Amino acid sequence: MQIQGTFAHYNFNVLDLQASLSFYQQALGLKEHHRKQAADGSFILCYLTDGHSPFLLELTWLRDWNRPYNLGDNEMHLCFTVPAAQYDQIREAHRAMGCICFENTEMGLYFISDPDGYWLEILPER
Repeated sequence: MQIQGTFAHYNFNVLDLQASLSFYQQALGLKEHHRKQAADGSFILCYLTDGHSPFLLELTWLRDWNRPYNLGDNEMHLCFTVPAAQYDQIREAHRAMGCICFENTEMGLYFISDPDGYWLEILPER
């Protein structure tokens, strides 16, 4: 039997859900798709969409978590493509937001950091 999986979503745990929702809306145009809340209020799962692909970003907020997440030393990240014709304009908007954390002009890419320190790669569409 050949098993074939399909990407559905990726999760980031976040300390301040509203700050994260605002960041992802402003920096990448992501919007809330749906959410699930624990009956006892202990967690909220908020799923974001780009409105174009079926892939979702899940933001998990835990009521009893009160310190920044340790992201470790691995280089995990999500990558977003933006229209090539708007790449420089979008990069300048991210620069104005103060969220660019690494640039590699030779490779034609840069990374932004969300409120919890997760890195997001920005590439022009090719």
